[in-house]
Amino acid sequence: MADTEYEELGHGFFWQDMPVGRKFRTIGRTLFESDLMSFIGVTGMQELLFNNLEYIENESPTGKRIVPAALVLSIAEGLVMQSTLQKTGFAFLGMELDVKGATLVGDTLQVDMEVIESRAASKGDRGLVRTRNSVITQNGDCVLEYTPLRLMKGRES
Repeated sequence: MADTEYEELGHGFFWQDMPVGRKFRTIGRTLFESDLMSFIGVTGMQELLFNNLEYIENESPTGKRIVPAALVLSIAEGLVMQSTLQKTGFAFLGMELDVKGATLVGDTLQVDMEVIESRAASKGDRGLVRTRNSVITQNGDCVLEYTPLRLMKGRES
């Protein structure tokens, strides 16, 4: 039963709340061994760089457990969604993606977002918002950058 006396927490931003230049930072989230194993199991990415400890120790450029960039992107999108898009995100329309460096099991990631495009859509009470999302580790290193374009809900007139 809904009670209109209470303001709902966790509601995403409307496109009008996302002017060019606005910046956000998500909370951090650590990548665990179980995240890596679940991801490669579900996707079938059974690559030696992800699942063979001897190969990783002797052949990997880092000598450590790296995680696929696709997992880094997935974690980043989860952090972004829970803080900005609940009930207001309509569609992910495309993006450019640049992998900047290796991400390791045990790294803690956060996403720094800057709105770089924001405009009304051609129809309906909707808008198009593009952000530059930089995935940052606990050491301050940017390991992945992407620029999603999203269709977002607008404020009711």
